[in-house]
Amino acid sequence: MCIAQVTAKMIAYFNGDVPRINHALKVYGFASAIARLENLNKQMLDIVDIAAVLHDIGIVNAEKKYNSTAGNYQEIEGPPVAKALLKEYELSEEIVERVCFLIGNHHSYTKIDGIDFQILVEADFLVNIFEDKMSRNAIDGIRQKYFKTTAGKTIFDQLYSS
Repeated sequence: MCIAQVTAKMIAYFNGDVPRINHALKVYGFASAIARLENLNKQMLDIVDIAAVLHDIGIVNAEKKYNSTAGNYQEIEGPPVAKALLKEYELSEEIVERVCFLIGNHHSYTKIDGIDFQILVEADFLVNIFEDKMSRNAIDGIRQKYFKTTAGKTIFDQLYSS
């Protein structure tokens, strides 16, 4: 499996929706950097990379079915799309299931149960803070509440320290 192939599938799936493609690529960039700085093993790197690229893949069906981009609808719709996109690759069932779990819960922060999940959440916040033009109070609260990895905290501070 090559992350470039999964990325190409995501780009094709989003069919010219440049803001969503850019969002996925930015989250992937941060997640990939954090994962490598945290010295994750090869399997965990694959999980983080794939989940980051595909984390919002459910947004298209969420809009179609629910007329909403809300996180809970993305979590419902994302895993089946991800599973279908990944079926042609020789990935273990364990990797596919974990990627789908992360995609299906990436807005449910109380369910964070591992370093891969933690990194995905941190990377998504690093991008969303900028894209959503969050307030200083919101930014400070996110740093305190959700950032746990050393690399994620360092990147956060370099981007958003007051």
